[in-house]
Amino acid sequence: MTARILVVDDIPANVKLLEARLLAEYFDVLTAANGFDALAICERTQVDLILLDVMMPGIDGFEVCERLKENPRTAHIPVVMVTALDQPSDRVRGLKAGADDFLTKPVNDLQLMSRVKSLVRLKTLTDELRVRAAAAEALGMDPSLGGALGDEPGSILLVDGRGSSQERIVRALRPVADVTCMSDPQAALFEAAEKPFELVIVNANFAEYDPLRLCSQLRSLERTRYLPILLIAEQGHDDMIVRALDLGVTDYLVRPIEPNELLARSLTQIRRKRYNDRLRSSVKQSIELAVTDGLTGLHNRRYLDSHLKLLIDRSVARGRAMSICMTDIDRFKLINDTYGHDVGDAVLREFASRLRSAVRGADLACRYGGEEFVLVMPDTPPETAAVVAERLRMAIEQEPFRLGDVAVPLQLTASMGIATLSPQSDSPETLLKRADNALYEAKRGGRNRVVAAAA
Repeated sequence: MTARILVVDDIPANVKLLEARLLAEYFDVLTAANGFDALAICERTQVDLILLDVMMPGIDGFEVCERLKENPRTAHIPVVMVTALDQPSDRVRGLKAGADDFLTKPVNDLQLMSRVKSLVRLKTLTDELRVRAAAAEALGMDPSLGGALGDEPGSILLVDGRGSSQERIVRALRPVADVTCMSDPQAALFEAAEKPFELVIVNANFAEYDPLRLCSQLRSLERTRYLPILLIAEQGHDDMIVRALDLGVTDYLVRPIEPNELLARSLTQIRRKRYNDRLRSSVKQSIELAVTDGLTGLHNRRYLDSHLKLLIDRSVARGRAMSICMTDIDRFKLINDTYGHDVGDAVLREFASRLRSAVRGADLACRYGGEEFVLVMPDTPPETAAVVAERLRMAIEQEPFRLGDVAVPLQLTASMGIATLSPQSDSPETLLKRADNALYEAKRGGRNRVVAAAA
């Protein structure tokens, strides 16, 4: 793992010490002697993590952090405040300013490096999602990611072996979250997988259970892989904290717990979870929009072009038949010319709905373009394909299209061309071409009929 880390401190000896530690781990290191230089570097250079001193001339670390988090270009950069201040109120102030962690000098090497690596991993994940979302938005396929993340209470699962500490933690978190408490780690694992929690807090106070086992299991399950985990450990248990961060735990606290710090760290994790969830949802929606026809809701030609070869290869490997049906609404141009394109669009939507209802769940229905549609039928010999195509033809012909903008129901028909895969000679292009030729024969033969291509 490598990353570019900015070290900000007005004392050269401190900068040299942190720089040496980071270079030994093969990180790329930038340095700044004051807050203004740090802000300028972040504006012009990609930075993956900032180690920020608090007590500096000019503007202090708290203000630098606030400015970074207010700027959309730098708000996503993780900030670790490194300072001699050790009062809980200072840590809470830093976390409220937007810092991701607050380390006290002299910094423990193991905790520093593990924390850096953990935050770099999170930054890498967020960057990937941001790039995908931005690319989709640039193509006009993605809604805006702006807006507030919501101030509604978070949902937290607390796994704690002691009732007394459960009560204290719930009391501290009450202003920002609804907390579900559990004492059984294995039952908590199932609870986390079944319900939409935004943070799991694991208190390492079990007499006969290793809390890192639960953390590892949460990271291994698909449904909880991206769920933030906050570990509460005993003072001096550095080895446990280091192993926890290596396992993917996103944050930690040491006892005794300072309530305001617990609240601030929990709120940070909940907000990060909501932001990354929004990014993932945006990416997922963008992918769906990229392969879905906006008018009919069917898959589009892009999806067909990318998946048809895969379906052909699968059929050949299994020695199973595969057929496709290309269909076209008869005299569709006349509908547009007579009633307008709005009615034409309504016809296409209704046609797509009937296409869905006439085919099996395993079949792939796509809008090929205009009024043409393609139906891919895996595990389907030509005889069965003819039956499916005839069923679709009848579904179009026998029930008039009743559209709200047209007083009289429209009586429409469709023509069908079928082609069955020839494993030795067919590519996706030739299979589609044979189906298109069969459709042309159906049109030329009088429309409203099914024609099968010659083998």
